[in-house]
Amino acid sequence: MDERAWLADRFEENRSHLRAVAYRMLGSASEADDAVQEAWLRLSRTDTAGIENLAGWLTTVVGRVCLNMLRSRASRREDPLDGPEAGVESVDPEQEAVLADSVGLALLVVLDTLTPAERLAFVLHDLFAVPFDEIGSMIERTPAAARQLASRARRRVRGGEAAPEADLVRQRRVVDAFLAASRGGDFDALLALLDPDVELHADRQAGPSPAPITLRGVRDVAKGALLASPRIRVTEPALVNGSVGLVMAPRGKLFLALSFTFSEDRITAVDVIADPDRLRGLDLAVLG
Repeated sequence: MDERAWLADRFEENRSHLRAVAYRMLGSASEADDAVQEAWLRLSRTDTAGIENLAGWLTTVVGRVCLNMLRSRASRREDPLDGPEAGVESVDPEQEAVLADSVGLALLVVLDTLTPAERLAFVLHDLFAVPFDEIGSMIERTPAAARQLASRARRRVRGGEAAPEADLVRQRRVVDAFLAASRGGDFDALLALLDPDVELHADRQAGPSPAPITLRGVRDVAKGALLASPRIRVTEPALVNGSVGLVMAPRGKLFLALSFTFSEDRITAVDVIADPDRLRGLDLAVLG
């Protein structure tokens, strides 16, 4: 076997790990593949005689490539899609299901609120156990500074002040049931979860009409939940302003959030948020 073929085999052995790193860094399957391909191109142009730990070297390269991509993305402020439905329709449902199961849409949403350096430090250290001295060299900072970045990111991922644990458990049970009923088209189950006087408010960016929407009463809100079922496949529970809510994130990008008000085991109000300014103002975190 010649050297290039040997190198290609070693790279393939590490491809799934590298793609996992890039996926969590970028939140995009296509961009992750681009980052991994760039790592291969750099490897093929490098004298590998001095590389003692090929897996570590490749992880460092992918991290740096992803960091540059994140910085470029932040500097050009990508234009949003036409709305939540545009994002949903362009997503392969099977690919989204894989993403949600393996990474978690809520985690990708929260990671997207971090600075590129915070995201790199958290992903590489907390998710892939890369030492801080290696992370620091990638971002041209000291290991102590890299540690601080990861700590700051970790606080964002875990969230600030939340409801008491017992309340969160109850809320999670209700929201999980709401999500399952919406996905399954179970109208009766939705009726059982909603307070008879429940109200739903959706800002104008959330719905098909150019004006905000208000629905009142259990049957109208349940019907509205069923009409939104195409969105549900890219929706996942998360902490929204300290309580259990839902985030809709096609391709890992936040398009819409649902904030609930609870009374015991029923939902009394739903706030559907799609306005970009309101979304940016939310305190989002990953549920434990």
